[in-house]
Amino acid sequence: MTDAEYVNIWMRPERPARGPKPAYSRAQITEAAVRIADAEGLEAVTMRRIAAEIGAGAMSLYRYVPSRDDLIELMADRLMGEIDVAGLPSGDWRADLTRYADGMRAMWLRHPWIITVHRSLPSFGPNQLLLIERVMGALDAHVSIDENLGLMAILNGYIEGAVREEISWAEEVRRSGLSESEWMVRSSPRVHQLVKSGEYPIFTKIVMQARQPHLSRDDQFRYGLERVLDCIAAALPPTVEPPVAAHREGQEDRDD
Repeated sequence: MTDAEYVNIWMRPERPARGPKPAYSRAQITEAAVRIADAEGLEAVTMRRIAAEIGAGAMSLYRYVPSRDDLIELMADRLMGEIDVAGLPSGDWRADLTRYADGMRAMWLRHPWIITVHRSLPSFGPNQLLLIERVMGALDAHVSIDENLGLMAILNGYIEGAVREEISWAEEVRRSGLSESEWMVRSSPRVHQLVKSGEYPIFTKIVMQARQPHLSRDDQFRYGLERVLDCIAAALPPTVEPPVAAHREGQEDRDD
């Protein structure tokens, strides 16, 4: 397909202006695709498989979704709709961004296959656009749009990096056939050897003193998120900073 022939999926009418009502909808096709990906992985999502799921002819589905790229775009936007941004911006930018980050992480963990298709290029789907309006709206009154974009890139970079690592770690543990605690026990002789050698003082400090590796996954994510939000706070005019001490105090209580 050439650039001249390409039409963004969101610009294509879902149903023709004339003729009978379509038997299926993009939403039905998208929901079926997400169910298959959740159960069997993204590679199992084909038009033939979706057609069998909803009782349609495989070729007929191309009238609704012309290409696999379009299908992936519909699926990704469908997942963005799971992130609850109702009531944002609330006036407390830190609470808003925390809620968004927690929601984004939860969505990725529910649908780990998204790690293989997440793209930087915007799709301009309705749910993605809603996220842009609501989440960036938390900082819009306080910084320029360029500063807002930069701060959101920092936040989204942290969320994506942390969750990718969490998903990858869970997959590595799964493939090993061990539980996470069993994997740690199996690794302990090597760790003790390295510590005893005295050649790796920073690594030894991590093993002997660091608390973060022993936190739950939820608390590890929140620990890093608080530091990212502190960086964002430093970029804002002092008059719009929320009571950081209160947020930190609550976090320390949870850590204790």
